[in-house]
Amino acid sequence: MLVSFQVTGVPEADAVLDEHPFAVVVAMLLDQQYGMEHAFRGPWKIKSRLGSIDPAVIAGTDPDRFVELATTPPAIHRYGRSMAGRVQDLARHVVEEYDGDATRIWGEATDGADLFARVRALPGYGDQKTKVFIALLAKRLDVRPEGWEEAAGDYALDGYRSVADVTSPETLQKVRDFKKARKAAAKAAG
Repeated sequence: MLVSFQVTGVPEADAVLDEHPFAVVVAMLLDQQYGMEHAFRGPWKIKSRLGSIDPAVIAGTDPDRFVELATTPPAIHRYGRSMAGRVQDLARHVVEEYDGDATRIWGEATDGADLFARVRALPGYGDQKTKVFIALLAKRLDVRPEGWEEAAGDYALDGYRSVADVTSPETLQKVRDFKKARKAAAKAAG
């Protein structure tokens, strides 16, 4: 990986993101309706409790056992039970489509459109999450196939729009401020 993640506020959790590409894919999945630093701690919690963040191990774990480890306080997400199933679905997809190697998702993409299609096909990834993840790949991991900017949309722009722009506690707060302002503007407009 190109740079050190500094999203979680927990050095051990950030280290899991640095060392395990699948952890970043899982963290992005968990980044919904939950504070981003908490979502990005999820893979560390899984690895700490399961002993692995390998997609084959996660996919092969008994679903009841995986729900238990996902919901044990502190849970991997505020909706730990449903997210446990989503994480296992994601792990199965990476095992079936990429032989368990998450880096193939982006490493084999021929261009931005292909990267978008590959990421969008991941269970639990909608259009917006796909765009943010492509921006995260570009800005944090230097994965920039031709056309990545178009695929990432506004998240490719400079600024503090998403987790892709978080490099410190200060930038995390700037992203929060941006999201809060955008939400307020949408509320005022609608």
